[in-house]
Amino acid sequence: MSHEESFDALLARVRRCTLCAASLDHEPRPVVQASPEAKILVVGQAPGRKVHETGLPFNDPSGDRLRDWMGITRDTFYDEQQLAILPMGFCYPGTGKSGDLPPRRECAPAWRELLLSRLEKVRFTLAIGQYAQAYHIPGPRRSVTDTVSRWREYWPDLVPLPHPSPRNLIWLRRNPWFEEEVVPAIRQRVAEVLKPEL
Repeated sequence: MSHEESFDALLARVRRCTLCAASLDHEPRPVVQASPEAKILVVGQAPGRKVHETGLPFNDPSGDRLRDWMGITRDTFYDEQQLAILPMGFCYPGTGKSGDLPPRRECAPAWRELLLSRLEKVRFTLAIGQYAQAYHIPGPRRSVTDTVSRWREYWPDLVPLPHPSPRNLIWLRRNPWFEEEVVPAIRQRVAEVLKPEL
């Protein structure tokens, strides 16, 4: 599609997408939040079951922790003029033996660059988990722990994060430096980026 397509029309096309329908045992429901005005980009993995049911990104305990790490309220988080939320897969991929399946592969090639090219005001990206980091951080593949530990290399444009899921409590306990060093820096950067321009 040409650049003349309005952002609203593009977003409407994304939300009608059924590319992965044949691979799912439920109806596709792309869950995204975006506006050309957004200053922060949140890149997760893919919606979980609760997000699929409600249509609201990070509407779960993971979202509560992520908002805490960012130091913002639900109202700010769900303000599309402030935050774009574009997971690597837009639809709930279903559940496997050890939790949710990986993001569907059809999604990123079809939509990601089209959307990102229109988010020209983004000043800070949160890349959550291995799939987001593999896409948004060039170079050799590393473990999430290794990538997150190198967070200063990508600062202040991007910060790699572990998943804020309750399943990751063990990781947080084993890596206390994350909440001691990285979280305060994230809160400060988020506040700085979202500060109203005078």
